Amino acid sequence: MSSTIQIRVDDDLKKKSDRLFKDLGTDTTSAIRIFLTQAVAHNGFPFEIKRTPVNTNLFVTMSEDEILEQLSVAREHSAQGKQREAKSVISDMRSKYGL
Repeated sequence: MSSTIQIRVDDDLKKKSDRLFKDLGTDTTSAIRIFLTQAVAHNGFPFEIKRTPVNTNLFVTMSEDEILEQLSVAREHSAQGKQREAKSVISDMRSKYGL
């Protein structure tokens, strides 16, 4: 047996999501089904939900002086041995985000 879910969304959101999912080789209904399947598999949302600023690229809002200060701090950390191998960071990211 299967059930029906009806939702109301803004027309513009529907059009944009239809185009997006078509470009990805599926349709909106299948995408919603995938979302629900993954939510059950993850026992929650299948992605992180948090409040973030619209512009998440921190360097866009930083002045040149702020960037130079951050680079200075990074150099100090490196001199103190406070760095990690890229392979280790990538491995951690793959584990954390299922990549």
